[in-house]
Amino acid sequence: MPSPIGHAIAGVAVAWGGDALERRASSTRLVATCAALAAAPDLDLILPRYHRSYSHSVIAVLLVFIVAARVTGEVQRRWRTAILCAAAYASHLVLDWLGADTLPPFGLQALWPFSMHFFISGFGVFAEVERRHPFAVATIAQNLRAAAQEVAVVAPLAFALWAVRIEALARRAGR
Repeated sequence: MPSPIGHAIAGVAVAWGGDALERRASSTRLVATCAALAAAPDLDLILPRYHRSYSHSVIAVLLVFIVAARVTGEVQRRWRTAILCAAAYASHLVLDWLGADTLPPFGLQALWPFSMHFFISGFGVFAEVERRHPFAVATIAQNLRAAAQEVAVVAPLAFALWAVRIEALARRAGR
């Protein structure tokens, strides 16, 4: 499963992708919020027994959408902001689904509470982050390798979306 670094980059990519589609710039606050929301599902590590269950489900994505729609003040941007926030949160589920998982139960409960089944792709696109012995040299080395792999996979996508975003905003400014 990816680290907060990979998840945060994916959240930024979601925000920048939304900019390119809408041809309007997101605020720095929204980009930072999307980065934080993309990493947020792993806050369930505080209660390890529940890791990759409730907070890693489509119901959690729906709750993020509802809360974001409710707290967004400006009506014109309400739906766009809510969709971007939910998509950033959902990016966490996608990255975890694509990640390697060597500790049971394998995968995540994406369809909780409708199904208690754990889902995993089996692709292992992202190396697993070690959490059991955080200060051991082997753990630090593994986590650095995993983070480097995440950056190598996710950052080019984020950069491409940033470039498309800049081009779209420049075109709009030129009109």
